[in-house]
Amino acid sequence: MITLYHYVPVANGGKVLMALHEKGIPFESRWIDLHIFQQHSPDYLAINPEGQVPALVHDGVVITQTSVINEYLEDAFPDTPSLRPAEPLAVARMRQWNKYIDDHVMQAVSIHGWQMGAGKIARGYSDEEFERLVARIPLKQQQIKWRTARAGFPQEKLDECTQTVAEAVAKMEVQLAGSRGPWLMGEMFTLADINFYAYCGGALEAMFPQIGNRETCPLLLDWVDRVAARPGIAKALATKAPA
Repeated sequence: MITLYHYVPVANGGKVLMALHEKGIPFESRWIDLHIFQQHSPDYLAINPEGQVPALVHDGVVITQTSVINEYLEDAFPDTPSLRPAEPLAVARMRQWNKYIDDHVMQAVSIHGWQMGAGKIARGYSDEEFERLVARIPLKQQQIKWRTARAGFPQEKLDECTQTVAEAVAKMEVQLAGSRGPWLMGEMFTLADINFYAYCGGALEAMFPQIGNRETCPLLLDWVDRVAARPGIAKALATKAPA
């Protein structure tokens, strides 16, 4: 029995939803509403004391961190369609991409996401209510991030993150130009494709139009269309909050 605690099907939550649907693994969806800071409620902190989403529970055992979760799914469900190459060198290359995406791309896109999304949520609360909610956040770094998002990130930081995204887009364009197939690793659709798409695929043209356009990265945008057309990805992206 698998239960996934998650929010919208993009970024961190989308990354695991996409892997589950691509592998065809049945699971129970539990929506955690970040708009009301539900990830810091006592009930959810009992599942993940860090107050971060998503969290996957398999037969009563909790697994967190998206790249760890997706690799766990590969190991725990070997009879489902694989999203990881079999050859050791190919696995290493895939993990190199995932580390680059996690360490650089995700962080850069996240700052812009916090600026646009979390900042708006935070400003919807009075000063007193906001501080009460922030006081429940177990990670001090996250408390700082919420307060910064409420005030607005410095333009210098936003520009730095935009440059990181531009470098990642250029790197992907080169990789796809040399790929021997339609995907990042060639003929096989892997966790690296899911990882980049979750953070910087579907939102690229909307969030970074000066970077994500047909003049600067035509191969990447064609890849974005191919990823979105996959049945498992489409099913994940169709995930909606419970009525």
